[in-house]
Amino acid sequence: MVSELKSDILHEVILRRPDQSHKGDYGRVLLIGGSVQFGGAILMASQASIGAGAGLTTVATDRANLTALHARTPEAMFIDWQDGDQVVKNIEKSDVIVIGPGLGTDQQAVDLVKRVFATVTQEQILVVDGSALTIMAENHLMFPRKPYTIATPHQMEWARLSGIQLNYQTEHQLNEVQRQILNLDVLVLKQHHTLIYAQNELRQLMIGGAYQATGGMGDVLAGTIGGFVGQFKNNHLKAVEAAVYAHSMIAQEMASHSYVVKPSFIADALPNYMARIQSNL
Repeated sequence: MVSELKSDILHEVILRRPDQSHKGDYGRVLLIGGSVQFGGAILMASQASIGAGAGLTTVATDRANLTALHARTPEAMFIDWQDGDQVVKNIEKSDVIVIGPGLGTDQQAVDLVKRVFATVTQEQILVVDGSALTIMAENHLMFPRKPYTIATPHQMEWARLSGIQLNYQTEHQLNEVQRQILNLDVLVLKQHHTLIYAQNELRQLMIGGAYQATGGMGDVLAGTIGGFVGQFKNNHLKAVEAAVYAHSMIAQEMASHSYVVKPSFIADALPNYMARIQSNL
């Protein structure tokens, strides 16, 4: 049974922060991605993680992205993704690992996916997006059983990974069975009216539109999910649902005066939007 994802999820999840708190209370998020060709993806994802409220955001990416990262998002920390020891150390000390935005699919990217999957623990949250999903499909990889795992494929990525072709993805039971086989806790299937699959629950987003059909939209969503699950720790699924709803609601508001909505604008708008929500509590 599909239920509609509504705005009440925002008021349930986005709580006013207690005065006696610090950055360590709001999640350590590690984002891994951004090849030379697709560096913008990881920049937007990190911008979204910080805008969504992650206490500490670290980016493991190609060194070519360092200057742009620090110029655009100075709040983020940087790791050269070719430094395997530093990558592993930062995986181990992070609450949330987001892998995939702009990652690419070369051998180094494959090795990074395998390293992350081998290192994460049951205390952590893993968000798998974009190129990392393609790598999984091409290399017949399964999601690791240990962490709480969230995947954010668009329909073509889901078809490659699950084997369920587009014309059969309307069969909800097929998607749910494949989610369980692949060891996924939450599947965010991005489409017109995105679907969120989790144990005993199926929600559908009924807002958003074609003004979101531009490169980088999914990267901002992945970063937003990372920031939400990192800080709103009481219920991982509700945090994912709130992130998905907020991402599209901001876009819908912007579409009243923009023919297309730039994903980076959504990332920038997150703090003000979240302040509006919490002020209504």
